[in-house]
Amino acid sequence: MSTLPPNHHGDLMKSSQVNMATTTTTTTTTTTTKAKAASKAQASAAANPKQKTQMHRRSRTGCYTCRLRRKKCDEGSPMCTACKHLGLVCEYKRPMWWSNNDARRKHKDDIKMIIKRKKLSEKSTHSIQTSVNSPPGLSHSLPTSATFSDPFDRTRSQSIDSQFAFNFNSPQSDFSSFSAPQMHPDFLFAPYSPYEIDVKTERQMFINDIPTLRESTTATFSTYQTPPPPGTVLPQFPLEGEWTEQVYTERRESLAEETLNVNFFDFAQGPSVSSRQVAIELDEGDQRLFDHFISSVLPTIFPILESNQHGSISSDLILPALESNKGYLHCCLSIAAQHYKAAMGLEGEEIDGDIMRHRYATISALCEALARDEDHQQILEAALGLIFFQCGVGRFDDTLPDIPWHQHFQAAISLVQKLDLPRIVSDPNEPLTQAPFNMTLTAWIDILGATMLGRAPAFAHTYREKHLSPTNPSLGLRELMGCEDRVMYLISEIACLEALKKDGMDDITLCQHVHVLGDQIGLTEMGDDSVPVLPFNANGTLSPKQLSKNITAAFRLAARIYLCSLVPGFHPSQASCVGLVEKLTSVLATIPSGTAGFDRSLSWVYLVGGSVSVPGSSFRAFFEDRVAQLVDLANFGSFGKVTCLLREIWLQSEVISRASSPGSNNEEVQQQQPPAYIHWRDVMQMKGWDYLLI
Repeated sequence: MSTLPPNHHGDLMKSSQVNMATTTTTTTTTTTTKAKAASKAQASAAANPKQKTQMHRRSRTGCYTCRLRRKKCDEGSPMCTACKHLGLVCEYKRPMWWSNNDARRKHKDDIKMIIKRKKLSEKSTHSIQTSVNSPPGLSHSLPTSATFSDPFDRTRSQSIDSQFAFNFNSPQSDFSSFSAPQMHPDFLFAPYSPYEIDVKTERQMFINDIPTLRESTTATFSTYQTPPPPGTVLPQFPLEGEWTEQVYTERRESLAEETLNVNFFDFAQGPSVSSRQVAIELDEGDQRLFDHFISSVLPTIFPILESNQHGSISSDLILPALESNKGYLHCCLSIAAQHYKAAMGLEGEEIDGDIMRHRYATISALCEALARDEDHQQILEAALGLIFFQCGVGRFDDTLPDIPWHQHFQAAISLVQKLDLPRIVSDPNEPLTQAPFNMTLTAWIDILGATMLGRAPAFAHTYREKHLSPTNPSLGLRELMGCEDRVMYLISEIACLEALKKDGMDDITLCQHVHVLGDQIGLTEMGDDSVPVLPFNANGTLSPKQLSKNITAAFRLAARIYLCSLVPGFHPSQASCVGLVEKLTSVLATIPSGTAGFDRSLSWVYLVGGSVSVPGSSFRAFFEDRVAQLVDLANFGSFGKVTCLLREIWLQSEVISRASSPGSNNEEVQQQQPPAYIHWRDVMQMKGWDYLLI
């Protein structure tokens, strides 16, 4: 039993033990009375030999395991019956842990866990056997102390963490009156059965680390039903509305989920471990920022990856990097200060000084490492952190000086090439067992960042090779940010096409390429005719597989809108564009919303769809509703900047529309005129914004 720190006097320790039972609960209590009662019992046993086998005297030479458990010991050699049956170590010589109270308690807890695993294993085995030989109701009908007496049942030890005794020598019941064809095969061999839960709550009061008052209560929840009498005709299965059908459906859906691969990424931090202890020496102010980063920033950085791999990003990437990478540590502390300032609404020199101090320390560490031309992985981690972490924190109106993201990315491109990552991920002769995480994150920034600048992605050739590869097409983008890799590769191709358009590609060639890319986007839909639905299983848990399908569908529609915007003469009021925006709105409605949702991971999708939405479009009302559900989180990071940018685009479009028809008071004439179209990139240039919105 653990103890509380000395300064927590009078705290209550609560522990709950949940015992799953598939048998009827019986409790047998034997009380030792006075010596006179014991002598009468001995005399009675001598007169009646049959009764003698059921009498028990407390042994003083039993094994120490039974003494610790306060159970009867038959003193068998080399092992007593109770220890042998439960798989415990039977010790007749005084063990070392016996003389130490703490060691004794720890040993008792270990025995409890061994017995619990043993019992659960026996119950699951017994449940499968009895479900084949008997109807489900009667398979749990066992003899009790009131209906059956057996010598071995009274001499065997009971589990110290349960409240029932199981009779292993009970006679077989006669179930011949039940006809086997009546039983549904799915029920006979199903992995579930009615269950019973004993919830035991213990309260222990400590005063100055000394245990005092202890209370214990037990509550039982049971799904047992009274078994039918012999001769009852059982109904045909499936039972509509019964819990069996519900559980069967839930199990079937859970089995349809993809197997989780926790070792999908190579984090370049050594082998994965289940737990890590982070030991970093910081002063009081930086420790506060570090704690804020771990508690408030870290859980929001990669929400899609966390939904798939549950903590691997923090334990396998970020926490080890914080210990070993000085530049990365300063980067995270700067991001934490920036997030703390935005979340708390702080203004002042102190918090701004923390942001700039750690930002400068990060850049200095990167410059020094680049000058030494070593530790390329660590430099790349810090550079990508400077770029990507900004997408989750800060406000659009932050005026502190900073280096533009694309200048940091130029350094990242150089480091990726020095590490030869493009060749590693695309070499057909070397199958990729683990995707390099830094290359996957680089690709995410590279592809969507290229659309922000109107340029071709730096590693567009690598993405093209991956897209055409028949054996190794995945780069891990779906696992990292939710969208299928092939769709992201096509967005890269569209960005290349836009760059060629800016360089003077003629309209006929441009339209031919648009047509080909449109067909390629359609190929990504083959084999998936399902309509996007909410990504939750029947039991309410999140389905990462369905979530990825929905996010891929959203990015696919945004890619089509992006492609259509390159066609000469494009206008958002065209029927094809209006239809795409409406479809995108319906798909986005299937993605969980609110503070625990995934809207902040779809900033680029909202930007592309919202920038071409016309007045009165359902998208605009839908977007404002999603913003309201995010509450304060709608003001941070890329999503907050997209919110500000879209509202500015809609305002500018309205202003231009009014200016283009001066003196026109006729509403019918105004409605016939299409709304003005202004590209979102033009609005960013007018406002002097240089954002990475991913």
